[in-house]
Amino acid sequence: MSNNRNLGNIATAITNATSGQVLTSQGSGVATFADATGGVTTYADTDSFPETGNSAGDLAYVTANTSFYHYNGTDWYGVELSLFSASTAAWYGDRGLTAGFSTSDDRIDYYDITTAGNASDFGNLTGAGWSLSTCSDGQRALFGSAGATNLNNSAAIDYIATATLGNAQDFGDLTTVRWRGAGLSDGTYGVFGGGASVTNVIDYVTVQTTGNAQDFGDLNSSSYGLAACSDATRGIFAGGSGAGNSIDYITVASPSNATDFGDLLASTLQFAGCSDTTRGVFALNSPASNVIQYITIANTGNALDFGDLTTAGRRGGACSNGTRAVFHVGNAEDILNFVVIQTLGNATDFGDLTTTGTYTASTSGAAS
Repeated sequence: MSNNRNLGNIATAITNATSGQVLTSQGSGVATFADATGGVTTYADTDSFPETGNSAGDLAYVTANTSFYHYNGTDWYGVELSLFSASTAAWYGDRGLTAGFSTSDDRIDYYDITTAGNASDFGNLTGAGWSLSTCSDGQRALFGSAGATNLNNSAAIDYIATATLGNAQDFGDLTTVRWRGAGLSDGTYGVFGGGASVTNVIDYVTVQTTGNAQDFGDLNSSSYGLAACSDATRGIFAGGSGAGNSIDYITVASPSNATDFGDLLASTLQFAGCSDTTRGVFALNSPASNVIQYITIANTGNALDFGDLTTAGRRGGACSNGTRAVFHVGNAEDILNFVVIQTLGNATDFGDLTTTGTYTASTSGAAS
């Protein structure tokens, strides 16, 4: 009988309730609907704010000026708001940068990621070379193993201010040579992993502080020709000669060894990747491939098919402004492709670099 009575009480409460109320237990099988407490109360204007009965922490939304206010125990104060966009993440920017064209070419190219078109000359690295490891905090871009021309001859890091055209300067040195390694950033730290002569070492720098890199930890496999990206919390290292189709991840702010994330669609080599704040996208391979694949960085698991490049490519670079991803298809070509990271589908032609190249690397940063 008590259960039947309780159900009857709830039925009566539902009948008597009005829209927007919540069901509240009164104990002893008694339930009633009442107005919700807390949350945000909407007012037509600030003159409508109640002068009494307020509690510290109360929130109000005013339709007249589309603004929020909070009550601090004494009076109502406006709440400053700012628009969030994935492109505001610290390590992104609308200026794409590509370098490392060949053993005899030290040029750095740049282009506006928001507008398809051809690249222009930015300046020069401290030495000609290819197969760089790149990253950026949005203001400063780093090129690891700058001047590398073969497996063993450069651990140097170059840097530029992304908004200022000109030549690169010396930053310091990596802990090991990273010819065909990969780099990523969370907006504070630049992290470099893998590379030849086939290493599993990860090291890091503070992007705004010149100096030599420090040991971060180890990848699960010694590998070169891998790809990297970040969502500001996690860093991803994917594929490469020794890793095959494996994906590793790290927490960028906490130096330690990498952890298994999942698997790529197939084994890869001479790979490139970039990201927005949620999704990592990867393309290129050796032998040349047009396949683009993606992961959700916060969720461990296997990669999924994204779409296709306009042409098969290998040994190129990738960068993002938080909305678009731009791939240089490498393969001794000057071709740039782009995709919108949150929209699955095939790539579109973006434009051309100033010259053809192989083993290039790309990153991005602010244009002003």
